[in-house]
This record gives sequence, structure tokens and C-alpha cells, in this order.
Amino acid sequence: MKRWWRSVRPYVLSAPIYWVVRLIGMSLRLTVEGLDRYEGKPGGRIFSGWHGRTFIAATLFRHKGLWTIISTSRDGEMQNRIFTRFGYKTIRGSSNRGAVKVLVESIRVLKQGETMAFTPDGPRGPTHIVQDGIIAMAQKSGAEIVPVGVSAARRWLIGTWDSYMVPKLFSRAIMIFGEPILVPRTASAEEMLALKQQLQDEMNRLEQEAERRMGHG
Repeated sequence: MKRWWRSVRPYVLSAPIYWVVRLIGMSLRLTVEGLDRYEGKPGGRIFSGWHGRTFIAATLFRHKGLWTIISTSRDGEMQNRIFTRFGYKTIRGSSNRGAVKVLVESIRVLKQGETMAFTPDGPRGPTHIVQDGIIAMAQKSGAEIVPVGVSAARRWLIGTWDSYMVPKLFSRAIMIFGEPILVPRTASAEEMLALKQQLQDEMNRLEQEAERRMGHG
């Protein structure tokens, strides 16, 4: 019975979860800061936010044609069905499965000037630690990385590895888009490591600022 439920769960739950997210998203009093500097600007771009804070981004970028990477697991199948309902274009794979294919496909769409929403600590963590993939992706595609901080005043923090944040109905919320980070094509291993640390520090700083603005310590 458990095996059967795991196999059908993505197809049964994806639609109800989509409508719950949609309803909550429509109710939020959302403040967006810094996004206007990127709208209409040419060139590939990677919006980089932590895995546990994707709820608000899913609704903000509804039917904007953004790309994202989703794992090929059963849970990933459910996420894929939800995000495609929101109008995202998806690349299936992860650092454990099909990593090279994911990197090649991501570089291709970024070189075409597309925008990706990326969680550099996903799909399994550790949370708030930037992995290597996003830096390699930016270097080989020439796309800029934009760190993002997200918070909500009233929310649930689910007991998952990433403490996934679900805002409550009619909560205040905020997304802060930071300054772009460029990874030179000629960057050495040491420079790429430093840029990875810079991205991680800036994402944490923006999240802390968002938390402070929403009344969290």
C-alpha cells in the first residue's frame, strides 16, 4: 500500500498543492525590492535563493517563463507538476542523477538569454551552503548570478532538512534582489571558490535582512 501511494502521490497531490500555494500567494502583501533593475535587461540570469524559500518565488514568477531544475525523484515529479502549472520551464536532474546533462542544458538556455530560478543548496542540502554547480553554470554561460533573500512575517517552518517556509494567509512578505555576481570565464579554481563564498555570504545577508524587516530576530 505504501509503495502504491508513493507511486501515485505526485499525480494525486500536485493539483491540490498548486491551488493552496496559489491561494496563499494571492493573499500575500508582498514587497519586492531590486527586481526592477533586471526586468527587460538582456542577457542570461540566475536568480539564486535558498531551497527552503521557494514558495513565494513560485507565485511571483507565475507564467513569466523562468527555467528551474527539478530532480527526477518521486518528490521531484510532484514538484515538476506544480511548477509547470505555474508556467515554469523545467530541466530534470540533480547533482546525483544526470548532473552533466543538467549542466549542459542549463548553460544552453542561459546562453539564449533566458532566466533561471536556482536553489544552490538543493536538492538535499546541507541548507544554506552553496554547491559548486551554480558557479560552473555562470562561468560557462556568462550569465550573472543574482542573490535573493526571502521572508514572511507570519509563516510555518516545516520540519524538513531546509526548514521549508510556508507563509500564512494574508501575511506580509518580502523578496530582496541583490547586486549581480559575475564569474569570469578565465577564473581560477581559487577565484571560483572565493566567488562561491561571496554568493553564500550575500544570500545569507539578504535573508537576514528580509527576516529583520519581517520582524524576526
